[in-house]
Amino acid sequence: MTRVVAHRGSSWVAPQNTLAAFESAARAGADAIELDVQLTADGHVVVIHDDTLDATTSGSGRLDGTTLAEVRALDAGSWFSPAYAGQRVPVLEEVVDLLLRHPSVDLLCEVKGEWTPEEAARVTRPLRDAGLASRVVVQSFSPRTVAALREADPGLRRGLLLEDVGGDVLDVCAALDVRMANPHGRAVLRDPGLVARLHDAGLQVAVWTLNDVAHWSAAVELGVDEIITDRPDRLAGWLAARG
Repeated sequence: MTRVVAHRGSSWVAPQNTLAAFESAARAGADAIELDVQLTADGHVVVIHDDTLDATTSGSGRLDGTTLAEVRALDAGSWFSPAYAGQRVPVLEEVVDLLLRHPSVDLLCEVKGEWTPEEAARVTRPLRDAGLASRVVVQSFSPRTVAALREADPGLRRGLLLEDVGGDVLDVCAALDVRMANPHGRAVLRDPGLVARLHDAGLQVAVWTLNDVAHWSAAVELGVDEIITDRPDRLAGWLAARG
């Protein structure tokens, strides 16, 4: 059965990439949470999508020019709703704690930008040490970062995110030894044979980011393994209704 992956948590009902959004996704029946990680100026792993602070926090400027203490002092919820005032930008350790509290929920972790193997280990090591390796896929748009993740922890499952799918996609996936190839929804809808080709190559497919029933139906008919969505509650209910 197609699995439900909550895009940045349950980001329709709570501020994206916050503990509130992740908790909401877990309670809504998501099979996995998708989130984004980046490094602060002093090298700590935090959960945030943009490389600047402006859109989703009370701060401004580049994340990589801001220390962990400065990031943690920001409000990451009020932009979404006053009800979420006081939400903070999570650190990776808080995500680990949440996953340990919700043993049925997996993690799809996007590593943003270009990372070295030493930097990638700051993501892979805490997940491995917490005993979460079987519940985690680390992924990136950057082949260089996927290779760094492989060097940091060869046994951790990896995925390659795909905006546009070139003719060499299977060769790239094979060279990186990934378990998942995760294309944009429009790529799958534009090329209905793509999912089958990826499956034939031994790859699982999580398609992003689909939020309406027509697209969910098309993706399920094409046999995708996972749908990444901003509406995990509705997708879980829709899939259950399909039987």
